[in-house]
Amino acid sequence: MANSGTTLGRSQDRAKVAGKQDHEVRYEADKTGASKDEVKAAVKAAGNDRSKVEEKLRK
Repeated sequence: MANSGTTLGRSQDRAKVAGKQDHEVRYEADKTGASKDEVKAAVKAAGNDRSKVEEKLRK
């Protein structure tokens, strides 16, 4: 499959947090100063939208 040259998929992926992928949980934990368990709980409570997860972690 050839690369179509669009970045839509990457942008959509960056806007989400995969709560089961350790590297994404670790990144959010480092970025926000939260623990990995707090990030996982925020993903579970707020869904996987990165802005909502970060907002939940700020509270």
